Amino acid sequence: MQLIDFSKIKVSCENCSLHELCLPRGLTAEELEKLDRVVKRTRPLQKGDMLFRSGEEFHSLYAVRSGCLKLYATSDLGEEQIIGFYLPGEIVGLDGMDNGRHSCTAVALETSSLCAFPYTHLTDICKRVPALNEQMFRIMGRELSQDNQLLLTITKKNADERIATFLLSLSMRFKRLGYSSSEYKLSMSRSDIGNYLGLTIETVSRGMSRFQKQKLIAIEGKFIRILDMGALRELCGAAAAGAKTEDNAASR
Repeated sequence: MQLIDFSKIKVSCENCSLHELCLPRGLTAEELEKLDRVVKRTRPLQKGDMLFRSGEEFHSLYAVRSGCLKLYATSDLGEEQIIGFYLPGEIVGLDGMDNGRHSCTAVALETSSLCAFPYTHLTDICKRVPALNEQMFRIMGRELSQDNQLLLTITKKNADERIATFLLSLSMRFKRLGYSSSEYKLSMSRSDIGNYLGLTIETVSRGMSRFQKQKLIAIEGKFIRILDMGALRELCGAAAAGAKTEDNAASR
């Protein structure tokens, strides 16, 4: 690992939400120097590489600089449940803060680079840098909000509504990062999306195909373009009674 030269990456950080942890607004030169001494850059992860495994000792929080990771938990029967997907500027590793060990496994879905924030040093700096401490609480609050949204999506929405909600959620997150909200890359597979949403891969594929026929979206390889944002939003709030019988059966 090597220390990050903030003078070289400051411009790129200002153009994405990574600055919410690395460069809080109003940070003084002295405070920036304190961060510079502890923030480290990990080796790039290739597709399929693990950042950390469930049960491993918790040492750091990680900010995604590029790429995409998935976080999943494993049941006693060995079944995997995806907890979330992490984009550039978002923080991975909060699952280890509870008891000092990770309860989930983080895997790269594509070539990804990250910044590591050693927790022991970070907590000390947060005490001395109020701006950073406030940002940490915001990030944890956002994580809880996303968890609650996932629970609501899985328990209260039908198949098409879940898929539409997922696509819109990614749209809003990419917009927050300074990217296009209507055209972005789906780094995760249909199988991963289905696992996350509590649907089968067949249901996800049929739902995506149906959205294309209805001209709500356009898909080219791993890239998706939202053609009718309003219709997707309307679909997310539609009554579950309108669900297709085949999708309801397949999602069980």
